[in-house]
Amino acid sequence: MLNPQRSLSELPKMSAASQVERAVLEEEFNWLLKEEVHAVLKQLQDVLKEASRRFSMPTPGLESQLKQENFILGSSTMDQVKGVLTLQGEALIQADINLKVAKSSQVLHFQFREDKQWKLQQIQDARNHVNQALQLLNSHDESYHFKTGAEVNKLMDAVMLQLTRARNRLTTPASMTLAELATSGLMKMFTPPMPGDVMVNFYINLSKLCLTVYQLHVLPPNTTKNFKPAGSSVLHNPGAMFELNNNRFEVSHVHKVECVVPWLNDTLVFFTISLQLCQQLKDKISVFSSFWNYRPF
Repeated sequence: MLNPQRSLSELPKMSAASQVERAVLEEEFNWLLKEEVHAVLKQLQDVLKEASRRFSMPTPGLESQLKQENFILGSSTMDQVKGVLTLQGEALIQADINLKVAKSSQVLHFQFREDKQWKLQQIQDARNHVNQALQLLNSHDESYHFKTGAEVNKLMDAVMLQLTRARNRLTTPASMTLAELATSGLMKMFTPPMPGDVMVNFYINLSKLCLTVYQLHVLPPNTTKNFKPAGSSVLHNPGAMFELNNNRFEVSHVHKVECVVPWLNDTLVFFTISLQLCQQLKDKISVFSSFWNYRPF
């Protein structure tokens, strides 16, 4: 057993080979902190600037104006819903929708009022998270000297948190109850006004802009049907029920149509690349910290 009273000079000396190995590791680690970390930060900045640029693509020749893009909605439900959506950055500035009413040949036509546009909060939030990640990276310019691996890991964790939140906003649409949807500002966007038995919702799912149309019927006041209000969901199924202004409704038909937004797909790829770069740098730090643990890596 080691006698705590023995002087350090009496303890076994580190072998020459071990000292050389430690010196080499020390030198490599200092190079990592001084050179490679900044090279990775530069890569991350370049990738995230491209992601940020996708969120705000200007019109050629009009740098202050965002590009308008038209998307035709494709349907897998016998063309009961057709439409064209106009997207400008995070704003849906026009929606032109035709709905063929179930069990009849009637076609309803709706479009946004000229004075209205619908902000897609998911895109806005994702863009804000990307910009926050860029701010974190910009706060450590090339002249900054990282002193420990822990400091690098802390920065990488903060950047990865923002990127994960950005990606989650695009991959995870908000859940809503049918009553929330019925009373949302979206229902006041259209001309002619939406009839009381039709509701719509727009959201982003991965690289797709989605439109869901719900057709409803009113349940009789003294219905014997078991009434069970539906909870929050991204997509409600036929048979889902809700209550609004003392009336009870049931979803009779659901139509979902969508279109691919190519630049959203680009941003998701950029998020994946950036998260991989962050993780690879953290892995390199951990390789060194496993060799010796007396320094605060």
